[in-house]
Amino acid sequence: MAERTFPAASFLAAPSSFQTLIPARLDRIPWCGFHWLVVIALGVTWTLDGLEVTLSGAVSGVLQDPQVMNFSAEQIGSIASAYLIGAVLGALLFGYLTDRWGRKKLFFGTLAVYLGGTLLTALSWNVWSFALFRFITGSGIGGEYAAIGSAIDELIPAEFRGRVNLIINGSYWLGAAAGSAATLILLDPRFLSPRISWRLAFGMGALLGLLILLMRKHVPESPRWSMTHGAEVEAEVTMAEIESCAERSLGEKLGPPQGKPLTIHPRKSFGFVVVAERLFGQYLGRSFLSLALITSQAFLYNAVFFTYALILTRFYDVPGARTGIYLLPFAAGNFLGPLVLGRFFDTVGRRQMIAGTYAIAALLLAYTGRAFAHGELSAMTQTLAWTIIFFFASAAASSGYLTVSEIFPLEIRALAIAFFYSLGTAVGGVVAPWLFGRLIGSGSAMRVFCGYLIAAVLMSGAAVVEALWGVKAERSRLEEIASPLSADA
Repeated sequence: MAERTFPAASFLAAPSSFQTLIPARLDRIPWCGFHWLVVIALGVTWTLDGLEVTLSGAVSGVLQDPQVMNFSAEQIGSIASAYLIGAVLGALLFGYLTDRWGRKKLFFGTLAVYLGGTLLTALSWNVWSFALFRFITGSGIGGEYAAIGSAIDELIPAEFRGRVNLIINGSYWLGAAAGSAATLILLDPRFLSPRISWRLAFGMGALLGLLILLMRKHVPESPRWSMTHGAEVEAEVTMAEIESCAERSLGEKLGPPQGKPLTIHPRKSFGFVVVAERLFGQYLGRSFLSLALITSQAFLYNAVFFTYALILTRFYDVPGARTGIYLLPFAAGNFLGPLVLGRFFDTVGRRQMIAGTYAIAALLLAYTGRAFAHGELSAMTQTLAWTIIFFFASAAASSGYLTVSEIFPLEIRALAIAFFYSLGTAVGGVVAPWLFGRLIGSGSAMRVFCGYLIAAVLMSGAAVVEALWGVKAERSRLEEIASPLSADA
């Protein structure tokens, strides 16, 4: 691939206000090689996250070996919490900086933080260093969600934005499947000593991240971000280069953009008062919608994914060393859902598909939970049921993140993603595993069923909220869904 050089955003002199067709020019570009570059270079973050979380969970048993790191179960739990806290704080910090400094600077910076944390994790020497380095890794991943989510939305045409977002979010499970398969070799003492296998596992994550870092230099700053932050000249130059790349890829000239010019009154930053007024004033309904979608799916995923091994070992007598095999069909269902259903979010419509997938996942979860409580399932049929449930739940969860990333103004998009991601992660990531750990520990299938019912009720409630207050965003320009703050007179 020939190197493509895009100008970095800077703040040259710009008029107090100007008119631009940049959003229309971006949305009229047919799918081409440039969009594949954006998807691969930026979207692989979710795959890395899936790989990271799976490897971390898989090596926890090895780390408890007295001949390896001699960590206790409580210390393993604290390390997981450190990663979670890092993800929450990293999302908030880097989300704010992404809106202030630009998408490109931050999607380089957050990946660099992830790389550093993962590499340092492989070099850990005790529980404190391990927890610190996992905190750093988590902060990089959390920041990636905000920086990458906003950049992808602003560079992908409206016609494809829904399906692209869903598939990219679903790619988390490709990483999870790859991580699960890799552990069959990496953690097998016949191939590698346990003392070095876990270090090699984290080192692989760092190596993959480094390759992606090299690809990202070909991805430009979002012209949408530049135009609203006083860098009109840079926005126009970057836009022209994107169009040139697209024309070379397509082998034909692009047609004229459709729509009226957007009038911009550029500002370099917006204070927290302005952000709060938009999120909890003008867009209060959208904030409530985002909270309902993100929190409910986070509770569901953390309830099932982080306790599925416990269910298999406690209720189906599956050996602990064999639980990873059951993850593969579960991961397949999670990836295939967004892949198969994604295009319908752009054609049938956001409200219908989001409400429908949340509702179907809730009903299937309740039915499966009842069958589990009455002893009607085996390890195989339980896994099959989870696979079917999360075929729909994965599309639902991905559409929740899609909703948050496209229904708020451009200038606060990354911070909005970070805020609702952090809130959902904090609630679902803390409450669900703790609750289900206690329910499973009781040994009562009926109590576990009650936990599943809580998740089903939350998902059903989110479906109702979406049906009533969902935003019609399919095939619509971002600036039509939420006018930029810079466009306010």
